[in-house]
Amino acid sequence: MVTVYDVPAWDLINETANVLREEYPSVSPPPGSRFWKTGVHKERQPTQNDWWYIRCASLLRKLYLYGPVGTSRLRSAYGGRKRRGVKPEHFVKGSGAIIRRALQQLEAAGLVEKVEKKGRRITNEGRSLLDRVAYKVSLKLKKEMPEIKSYL
Repeated sequence: MVTVYDVPAWDLINETANVLREEYPSVSPPPGSRFWKTGVHKERQPTQNDWWYIRCASLLRKLYLYGPVGTSRLRSAYGGRKRRGVKPEHFVKGSGAIIRRALQQLEAAGLVEKVEKKGRRITNEGRSLLDRVAYKVSLKLKKEMPEIKSYL
């Protein structure tokens, strides 16, 4: 059986973002999110139109891989280097508001649940969704690259 561990992350995230957009109406970009930066370290807002769905899919994948995770650890995962002019760069965390809103939407969709004092974890429905998408991605990869059949 093919799981999230067996397929490339970027292919899985893109395919999951498409599924979230089409099948889960509770997951949608909040009003004005086109103009938000995703962290203090960024100079501009995301250039992709569907960045919200990509972020939600990426959060689902991280919850699948790393178990119950809090917002603070997720902020660290989405952080980066802040350029400070002539001074040395420093690491800063990503936007917590974006992560919290995305997690709340995924909770409303039934893909994520809260765990007391530990953060959030993926539900059985969310795990099933990611496994189905991983299987679909693996079939697409086998069709595109026949030499990869032995790995998947």
